[in-house]
Amino acid sequence: MAEPSPVTSSPAPLGAGPAGPVDPLQPWPDTVAWRRVSPRLITVELIARGLLTVVVLAGLLVGWLFATHPWWLAAMAVVVVVAVWRAVTTVRAVRAWGYAERDNDLLVRHGLLIRRLSVVPYSRMQYVDVTAGPLERAFGLATVQLHTAAAASDARVPGLPAQEAARLRDRLTALGEDRAEGL
Repeated sequence: MAEPSPVTSSPAPLGAGPAGPVDPLQPWPDTVAWRRVSPRLITVELIARGLLTVVVLAGLLVGWLFATHPWWLAAMAVVVVVAVWRAVTTVRAVRAWGYAERDNDLLVRHGLLIRRLSVVPYSRMQYVDVTAGPLERAFGLATVQLHTAAAASDARVPGLPAQEAARLRDRLTALGEDRAEGL
């Protein structure tokens, strides 16, 4: 009896065409041209996480200086291990963010363990925010936040270059106004 030949498949690159049957483990379609967020967002996120880690380690160090118990050192080691683990997952999480503009809606995807796909119809958008904290501004990045009538809507696209964020805001606002006229 002949053994069946193994089927090999590789994930379709961003923007690839239809990839055959729908994979239930891949919640977002590969038939759209996905755009990634800026890789500078990795640096912004790592700096923010690094600052938090330094503050926590400083607090633990002060505790250890007042009471030289070995549990303080163990706690500091745990904080360092968690910080390294979060740095690795942060890099992967930022690379998982993507968005795609379609004719009638905007798709936003993110997540590693729990993958999330938000589909925001242009006609449902009430307004679009562009925000940038001090660290984001230092790296020329901004976040586009979409607000809809649904309270549970949390569609946001972080880590966009400021010019792309402004372009996306203007485009989404124009499309939202055009689509809402018919309602």
